Amino acid sequence: MKTIVFIETNKSGSSREAIKAAERLGYLTVLLTKRKRYLAQRTEFPDVHQMYYVKNLESKLLKNKINFLQTQGKEVVAVVSFIDPFVQVAVQLSSELSRNEYINLNAVAEMEDKILTRQALEGLALSPVYTVVDQSDLRIGEILETPICFPLIVKAPVSTGSKDVLFVEGPLQLETAVQSLTIKERNQRVLIEEYLDGPQYLVEVMVQKGVAHLVAVIEQEISRNNRFIVTGYGVLAMVSKEMKQSLKKVAQFIVSTFEVENGTFHLELKRVNKQWKIIEINPRISGGVMNRLIQAAFGMNLVEETIKLYTGQQVSFRKSQLKFAYAQYLTVQTKGRLKKVTGKQRALRHEGVEEVYIKPRKGAFMTPPFSMGHRYGYVLASAYTLSEAKNIAQNAAKEIQFHLQPV
Repeated sequence: MKTIVFIETNKSGSSREAIKAAERLGYLTVLLTKRKRYLAQRTEFPDVHQMYYVKNLESKLLKNKINFLQTQGKEVVAVVSFIDPFVQVAVQLSSELSRNEYINLNAVAEMEDKILTRQALEGLALSPVYTVVDQSDLRIGEILETPICFPLIVKAPVSTGSKDVLFVEGPLQLETAVQSLTIKERNQRVLIEEYLDGPQYLVEVMVQKGVAHLVAVIEQEISRNNRFIVTGYGVLAMVSKEMKQSLKKVAQFIVSTFEVENGTFHLELKRVNKQWKIIEINPRISGGVMNRLIQAAFGMNLVEETIKLYTGQQVSFRKSQLKFAYAQYLTVQTKGRLKKVTGKQRALRHEGVEEVYIKPRKGAFMTPPFSMGHRYGYVLASAYTLSEAKNIAQNAAKEIQFHLQPV
């Protein structure tokens, strides 16, 4: 039977919806995971036909498991991952199994590593001013020889979810931030770049035969306390001609620079003095609510079209509707263990609300957000203007209450 192997998944969001899409398309779905608890929760994954625990998701062990599947008579048509940092190994294994290379392996490597991304865009107006340091740098003064002024952003090269993206306003904070990241991961280099002030957007792109297609342009609402946390996403049903053309130009430039023939990626950009600046590039659809958000806005299932692309099927960019959609994420202000959640049904009764998702279970430890993983659900709404969709989602979100036992 034609089989798609998925390397890791989250229990919800884009990565899980990709598995469900593969099942709908008639494929046998196999999940390779290092999360033992998933095996104990096996009944919660009816869309996963077979699940295997792999202690270390590195190439050799994954290849052994895929060879085992083939000895069972399964025709593995693709190996995919929608989870960082496994996109690269999935592309590598898929290209070894298939006659088709759907995305350049070097492109994935450069996109997954923020330092390699910056080096690929070296000297271009698209890229912020940056420098790279490691444990061998002894003094912050040496680091600041490049023309960078405070505030600055300090990043780990392969971190996701904002937990290792730090905002610093002076030399002491900079030294502390660099030390914390190099201690956390031994011999890790650290990226330091200028802080850019301006509206931030996320752009979902699908590439077919070397042509970039803009799937969605999303405004991001960002909260900056201890970390940069995206608390709201708004899909633009209509984009001005100037914005669309400029973004298409950026996307096609990325395709050419990274030599992408087929695949998907998303860009995070800021608009600074009428110039796009690339914050980062990721070789996959954004996680969390993103696939559902695009579906609510356009009636298009991006992960399903991605599966089609990876398996050589005809891809459709047709949008069956044009609506603005907004997702408001839910966070908490204090630490504690969850006793109960109230207000979900009231939130669902708000006109325009499409979905209310609550992540934690009773007894879960909850904390104010230090990373994207500390967002505990969302309210998704759609309407015929962005402000209306945003108001609906935010007002409905106010109905949700997390009742915590202090710790």
